Amino acid sequence: MLESSGARTLARACAVLALVVAGTTGCGSGGGSGPAASKATTLKLITGVKSDPFYITMACAAQEQAKKRGVKLTVDGSAQWDVAVQRPIVDSVAATRPDGLLISPVDTAALTPSLSQLQSAGTKVVLVDTTVSDSSIGVSRISSDNEAGGRTAAKALAELMGDKGSAIVISVKPGVSTTDARIKGFTEEMKAGHPAITLLPVLYDNDLPATAASQIQATLAAHPDLGGVFAGNTNTAQGVATGLQAAGRQGRVKVAAFDAEPDEVTALKSGTLDILVAQDPAGIGAQGVDQAIAAIEKKQVSAQIGTTMVAITKANMDDPAVSKYIYKDAC
Repeated sequence: MLESSGARTLARACAVLALVVAGTTGCGSGGGSGPAASKATTLKLITGVKSDPFYITMACAAQEQAKKRGVKLTVDGSAQWDVAVQRPIVDSVAATRPDGLLISPVDTAALTPSLSQLQSAGTKVVLVDTTVSDSSIGVSRISSDNEAGGRTAAKALAELMGDKGSAIVISVKPGVSTTDARIKGFTEEMKAGHPAITLLPVLYDNDLPATAASQIQATLAAHPDLGGVFAGNTNTAQGVATGLQAAGRQGRVKVAAFDAEPDEVTALKSGTLDILVAQDPAGIGAQGVDQAIAAIEKKQVSAQIGTTMVAITKANMDDPAVSKYIYKDAC
């Protein structure tokens, strides 16, 4: 059958357009579409506790870096440090099949099956801050050297205590990679370098400041010579500070605490806390984005990255080189 003149005109127009803009749009009387646009890279970040300024600081930096790199990042996190709370979030994210997942697992083993399934489905997993025991999980692991941080806290605390008296560690719960490492570093340094200080058994507060407050008050009643406390994280530090104030022992019992969240900084200014071992959650978040993108683009990935830590005291807290490590409570 012969073509109509209108059909021939349309065909010639399509040929000319194809020479000008090759392959950008289909042209024909059926109105078919051309090649689909390339899928935007999607990243997810699941933090340990979404209301914690450490993780807020991490999330803010990750979002800023994702924007710079032109990828889409969404953030979610647990309401509390609990596997039962975080696992449904992981499973919900898995259903969306993101290109990359940055996660701070709240347990070293319990989430491994879910993360393994994510990896098998093609998602590039980056462990940020906390890790899991299974070395096959995660293309990259980014965190502070928590053992070194524990040793730093022990040395500083022993000096403030005059290398005498008793000291106690209060932390979150067993089985958390970061706080377990801090306790290990602290305990090893105290036993090896400061044998005159008596270490009391470690107490765990389940990340509840009120529990830490009651624990420190009970410890003071049982051990009047208590001279020092190592608080394993920010919620513990807040509870310890509250308990010491209630007992009228602030300033007399020296406290070394991990992290540098706003409430801890206030306590440092007031003298309730004496030293803060600050991490670099912003660095962890930004590098987590970079490593995930590298893995997605099949570029070189760093399997392990250790980030900076700094000791903050009342004397140096206003130094810009130090104050930049103080955490945020909002972006």
